[in-house]
Amino acid sequence: MTAVNVANEQGETARSKESESAPASAPEYPEGGGRAWLVVLGCFCVMFYTFGYLNAFGVYETYYLRETLHEYTPSTISWIGSLQVFFQFAAGIIAGPLTDLWGPRVVLWPFSIIYVAAVMLTSICKKYWHFILAQGVLGGLANGLAYAPAVAVIGQYFHKRRPLAMGIASSGSSLGGVIFPVMLDRIIYHTSLGFGWAVRIVGFLVLALCLTACLTVKARLPPRKGRYLLVHAFKHPVYTVQVVGMFFVWWGLFVPFFFLPAYSEAQGMGLDLAIYTLAILNSGSLVGRVSSGFIAPYVGRFNLLVGACFASGILVFCWLRIVSTAAICVFAVLYGISSGVVVALFTTTVAEVCPHPTEIGSYVGMALGVYGVAGLTGTPITGAMIARYKSYDQAIIFSGAVLVGGAFLTLCARCLFAKNRGWRV
Repeated sequence: MTAVNVANEQGETARSKESESAPASAPEYPEGGGRAWLVVLGCFCVMFYTFGYLNAFGVYETYYLRETLHEYTPSTISWIGSLQVFFQFAAGIIAGPLTDLWGPRVVLWPFSIIYVAAVMLTSICKKYWHFILAQGVLGGLANGLAYAPAVAVIGQYFHKRRPLAMGIASSGSSLGGVIFPVMLDRIIYHTSLGFGWAVRIVGFLVLALCLTACLTVKARLPPRKGRYLLVHAFKHPVYTVQVVGMFFVWWGLFVPFFFLPAYSEAQGMGLDLAIYTLAILNSGSLVGRVSSGFIAPYVGRFNLLVGACFASGILVFCWLRIVSTAAICVFAVLYGISSGVVVALFTTTVAEVCPHPTEIGSYVGMALGVYGVAGLTGTPITGAMIARYKSYDQAIIFSGAVLVGGAFLTLCARCLFAKNRGWRV
């Protein structure tokens, strides 16, 4: 009896040692459930009031050129929106690691409140530097610090269905890009309320969305421990090449979002319809973002992202010869679809190369920090070209070239990632 017990104890000890030396199993994901879909709802709201509001900057650009800041050039005014884009992305390098280390609510609550304040302050701005500080710096920084936590937390709940979850969540930015331009246009130009109250009404809508997001976005996993930044991620070629490639994509992606209304008006389109081209573009983007979630499992996330980047670049080159009202509307829809797929999938491919879900915030945040430089410089460069050459052609060529170049680099990242994984990646 004693010998049997000793043998059993030895066997259990051997098994425990084997289990200790065995590699950790792959992390498990709920892939759904009430808590998970509430997080998607919260991220949808965040996307609505961050990227969706940013996608409506073309309305502000047109209004500033015509009214408040008419003495400034398109390039100078575009710096307001470019600062928003820069801080929207660059703030991820702060918010992403903080989310991993402390959880999303520590970041989301205070900066959502600051973001509402930034929108309200924009409504009382009168001078150029007022708009730079309130809309560009404060609004953009709060925007980015609210955006990164929501995106990172979705990665803790979904893996196989992550493209679908991100597609649904990112459709909020498209819906915001449809609603915000129409709201601003109708209130500014078709009521007696004027610019100030138009922006304040937008601010109240943003407040409701912020409260919903703050109450629903909740981490599933305990915070990670360790270093603030995971700079060793850049030692992985797939991650580094992808980040560089998407830098070029973001360098050119926002040009139609900023300048399509002004371009349309220059081609003889009425002001209302010119502003509505943004709503048309974002309607197409809504289709692209939602459909990407259903298509990605069949063709692969990287494959679909690369195809969308190439399609966006080709469409921008086609923009060179688009002058009629009908053709501009068709371009807006098609470009909205392709750019929508890019926005929906770029974080999922970054998360795909992340070794553990508690590090997704840091991986995404560091990538967003790099993309911020592209967002800061892209539209001012194209705006300066428009002012210098009195034409949109040079700006369009620049945008198309960097989009196609970025697509090629993203294709290289896809090829590196696809080793031993098959074609569907």
